[in-house]
Amino acid sequence: MNFTKVGDGFAVAGQIGREDVEAIASSGFRSLICNRPDTEDGAVAHEMIRAIAEARGMEFHYIPVSHQTGITQTNVVDTARVLALAPKPVLAYCRSGARSANLYNIARQSF
Repeated sequence: MNFTKVGDGFAVAGQIGREDVEAIASSGFRSLICNRPDTEDGAVAHEMIRAIAEARGMEFHYIPVSHQTGITQTNVVDTARVLALAPKPVLAYCRSGARSANLYNIARQSF
């Protein structure tokens, strides 16, 4: 499982699958954020990942960022809330990790 640390207690990754959740939990992550819409080509249904993550005792948050709308104010507010309240460390994922990193940086600058 490859991930990139982008902040204190926060890392990003590309698309994960059900087989990755155990490795993520074993790496010490306590919360997951899915920033990839389920409708995007190649996406893994977030509800499947949520079920596995929650069964491993992790928090899960779905904050999709689409290519059509880009990062919205709602995405920023929701991410800031998760950053403030979710157990850390947090791993956010999308197709490549770029949207998750960008959203994290905007949310940190906004609040």
